[in-house]
Formats: sequence, C-alpha cells, structure tokens
Amino acid sequence: MKQIFRLLTIAFIGFLVISCEKDEDQAVINETATGKISSDKSTIVLNELTANDAVINFTWTRPTFNIAVVPSQQIEFGLKGDSFKKSATIDFSNDVTQGSATHAAVNAVMFNIGATPDVVNEVEARLKTSVGSAAFYSNVIAIKVTPYTPNPDLIYPKINVPGAYAGAAGYANWTPANSPNLFSPEKNDNYRGFIWISNATGDNGKYKFTINQDWPGNKGDDGTKTGKLAADGADIVPAAAGTFYMKVDWAANTYSSVLANFGVIGDATPTGWGSDTDFVYNPATKTYVINSIMLTSSGLFKFRANDDWALKIQPKNADEALVSGKAVQTYFNAENTVTGDHGYKVSDAGNYKIELDLHNSAYYKLTVTKL
Repeated sequence: MKQIFRLLTIAFIGFLVISCEKDEDQAVINETATGKISSDKSTIVLNELTANDAVINFTWTRPTFNIAVVPSQQIEFGLKGDSFKKSATIDFSNDVTQGSATHAAVNAVMFNIGATPDVVNEVEARLKTSVGSAAFYSNVIAIKVTPYTPNPDLIYPKINVPGAYAGAAGYANWTPANSPNLFSPEKNDNYRGFIWISNATGDNGKYKFTINQDWPGNKGDDGTKTGKLAADGADIVPAAAGTFYMKVDWAANTYSSVLANFGVIGDATPTGWGSDTDFVYNPATKTYVINSIMLTSSGLFKFRANDDWALKIQPKNADEALVSGKAVQTYFNAENTVTGDHGYKVSDAGNYKIELDLHNSAYYKLTVTKL
C-alpha cells in the first residue's frame, strides 16, 4: 500500500513539474517600448510607367520586449476610418529600421484594401511587428494615395494552358511561360477563360494545364475523358476548332470546355436581329476583331456565342453608349456578373471596328473605333 502511495506521489509531483515547465514555455510577451513610424511623404501619386521605382520611404524604431525575440516586420495599410479591418501589408527584413516601397507594391496594396483608382484615397499606415501569433502595432500615420487601375494580368492568380495549338494563337507551342492563361477573378482555386484553337485535327489542338509558368505540377486528363484531371495526365484533345470557354477547379482536379464562337447581332447592325456577323481571332493582338461593320445610332447591338442566346458578352447592368476608341470593361453572362439583358449603342452612325479582348477573365475589354 505504501508503495502504491509512493508511486502516486511521484506521479503527482512529476505532473506539477511538467505543468510548471509548460507555464515557463508560455511566458507572456510584453512590449517595453512601442514602435514608432514616419514617412518622407504624406501625399503620393502612383504611376504604372515607373512601377519599379521607389515612391515612398518609411523610417521606424522597433518595439522592444521583456524577453528576447526574433520578430517579423511589415508596414500595414488600411483605408481611413476602417480601423484596418481590411488591410494589406508590405514585408521588410527583421533587421532594418527603414525601407522604401515601389509604385507597383503600393498600388497592389491599394487594390487589396479596396482603394478607388485615379482619385485621392485617405489611407492609414502603421508598423506591424509579429512575434509568433502575437502582433504589436506602432502609431498610425496618414497618407493620401492616388492609385492607378492595376494591370489585371499581374494581380489575379492564373494557370497556364500550354499546347500544340498555342503557336497559331500568337504564343509558343508547349511553352507554359508563353501560353494563354486561365485566371481566377475570385482569387481561389477556380480558373476560367477563353482559349482559341485553330486546328483540332491530329495532335494540333492538344493542351494541358500548368501552374507557375513551368511544367512541374502539370495536370492533364486522367484517362477517362470525363473532365477529371490527374498529375502528369494525358494531353487533352479539343472536340473541334474554335474558341472554347474553359473552367478548371485546380483543387478538385476537374475541368470543362464549351465552344463559344462570338458574333455581333442587333438592329444597329446591317443584318438586324436576323443573323450574326462573326468575330475573327487576330493572333498578332490576341483579340477578336470585326474590322469593319456599319452601326446605326438608333439601335442596339449585342454579342452572343454560337448563333444562340445562352452565352453573351454584354454590359453589367444597363444599356451602354460606347465612345469611339475608348475601351470599356465588358462581362460574360455565364459568370453571374450581369444583371438584365442589355446591349450596346453608339451615338454616331458609321463604319466601326469592334475589338473584344477576352484573354483575362478578370477584365474582359471591349473597344469600338469609328473608321
């Protein structure tokens, strides 16, 4: 009995020792001095032409702590009045007390926090020092920032679609770094977009999917030809030549492709609502073009695929009057970005060139130019 009691006592003492050790490991980290930040400018105008040049310089003193730590450092940005609820950061090395940010870096941050391009935004910035999961913040400084509309090719995630078809489309055959891409407007694992394949016979139209513009991690058909992907899978063969709307769920390993050959139709066009005038793909510009068509100022025109109304390129939520030579963002109804069934119009009758840029699903672009 004494032996059992002795063993229980030893076990209890051991438990107390371990508990004390755990408490010691979880020592509370406290600031003994708060960080402080300043910048050399309070107003900046961002410029895409000088994207890689420094636009603002920050200087700061690092916070100090009651125990020795190796923290990480970031400058955190948020819109004024938002209390950094939606924020974005620029990283800096943990051993520096000053650093600059480029036009491109700040513009990317502005996009991520919801700043409005081409107007002055009231922005706040602070030093964020992280020690494990704990974050410590400096004073807040105010900056007036005028961002530019970011290049959608640079800010949205993408996968590549290399294949034997790509050279004819204005890219390079079987070259992930020089191939059409599918983008993720929602910045998740779902990618989509339009791919033009001029020849589907034999090996001419085959393709696969890659990521990071390289072959490691590539995916192809799993061999069942049922829309399932497999790592290093088989080349995918298109059903026909033409433009395909492709969707890929990278995480779920699924893909789909639907033929979508677009044309223009409407009572503003020479053939009215009776028939379409088809677009032609231009490999040099990687856009879909109607080089010359008469448009009246009294009617509307719309863009539809496959001489049918299921797939349409159209304005977001109202009929839109187009200005000659000015590109506008346009939308694809199958992506649930369109409200209603609206069309386009021009204010002056005449011959027009119509150009559809569908290379990036995050920003489809339409331009009409009077000839």
